[in-house]
Amino acid sequence: MGAVENMALVVCLVVALLLCGVVANGDVIRMPTDVGKDQLLAGQFAAWAHKHGKVYSAAEERAHRFLVWKDNLEYIQRHSEKNLSYWLGLTKFADLTNEEFRRQYTGTRIDRSRRLKKGRNATGSFRYANSEAPKSIDWREKGAVTSVKDQGSCGSCWAFSAVGSVEGINAIRTGDAISLSVQELVDCDKKYNQGCNGGLMDYAFDFVIQNGGIDTEKDYPYQGYDGRCDVNKMNARVVTIDSYEDVPENDEEALKKAVAGQPVSVAIEAGGRDFQLYSGGVFTGRCGTDLDHGVLAVGYGSEKGLDYWIVKNSWGEYWGESGYLRMQRNLKDDNGYGLCGINIEPSYAVKTSPNPPNPGPTPPSPPPPEVICDKWRTCPAENTCCCTFPVGKSCLAWGCCALDSATCCDDHYHCCPHEYPICNLDAGLCLKGSHDKEGVALMKRTLAHFNWAGAFE
Repeated sequence: MGAVENMALVVCLVVALLLCGVVANGDVIRMPTDVGKDQLLAGQFAAWAHKHGKVYSAAEERAHRFLVWKDNLEYIQRHSEKNLSYWLGLTKFADLTNEEFRRQYTGTRIDRSRRLKKGRNATGSFRYANSEAPKSIDWREKGAVTSVKDQGSCGSCWAFSAVGSVEGINAIRTGDAISLSVQELVDCDKKYNQGCNGGLMDYAFDFVIQNGGIDTEKDYPYQGYDGRCDVNKMNARVVTIDSYEDVPENDEEALKKAVAGQPVSVAIEAGGRDFQLYSGGVFTGRCGTDLDHGVLAVGYGSEKGLDYWIVKNSWGEYWGESGYLRMQRNLKDDNGYGLCGINIEPSYAVKTSPNPPNPGPTPPSPPPPEVICDKWRTCPAENTCCCTFPVGKSCLAWGCCALDSATCCDDHYHCCPHEYPICNLDAGLCLKGSHDKEGVALMKRTLAHFNWAGAFE
């Protein structure tokens, strides 16, 4: 390593040490006095990127992300000067514009009209109507909430929310807190819900009931993308529920009673910039009622005269208060909707029956047959055939992309996941939209296999 590189390394280490208070403890910001110096900011950005595993495809993209990150940092500084009840910080979303954040992480539009068409397993009643709610409750302290998970770029918030409600009532009824499979809902609950493209918690409850139960997270782990339903694992019914109920709409006292009884699935509008950068405190920021994100209400309380909900999110532990959010409750003049619409559409799973005997680890379903490209070539199961040597409408050679329903790029060499269908060959990225700057790396095709069975038919 030369002298220049050594000096650069020393500068970065010194900067990182100076800034340890900035990026630690949930990314709460303690702004340095010389925040305007680009060298200091560049070091802070490097430390933040390392912490969150951010890798950029090119110097131009890294420079662009630095500018976005710096703009968010300045927004955080302006917010801190207001001395509000909540604070912002450099969350893992800090290198995204708010438009990018909303498109990538809160794009799930929850169709309220579908909820009005009650599933056959909805009771139509509200069991907590005549109950007395205590002053505060936190189901985390009672062992009814599993660890915070991360949905990634998959729009599966509805599944995390529904699974959280099932986990909660199962722990309350059986004393056993079992982490359940979100991926099973993403892969197999396809009648009304749409996997990574969104869904509704009530219909997830319907699926669990009609399926006779749901598997564990350990047996059917989360992948973060739409996969093929593993029927064997879907039939491993470890935890059951009997029905579900909707909390009366726009009734905060009813929601309080429900949360006093168990963790409750709720929908909120979560696309605001303050939501993107939320790091702690009681959130009182601006948001509407365009419900775009499913979360789990796991308690409520008060702090310094400010009432709040305790909400479990599915954006990982490096957001908010270790993955949780405290949201103001008991607003005035909000038409009963609650902050961010939290009172509009709550529901919860109902469990009265015991679970069946645990079947233990389940062998995976037999793999599907190979994918046939033509008479002469095949690809492995759950791959996509991509032509590598087209001649007119014919193909003289085939390659395999190691993903189901992949996009074959025009260079006849690369491919992209179906959820990132745009091939940006210059940047080496697969993108969700043509104007996106961030995506996943292009995948290379492998050679197709000779189709012995088809060749001699």
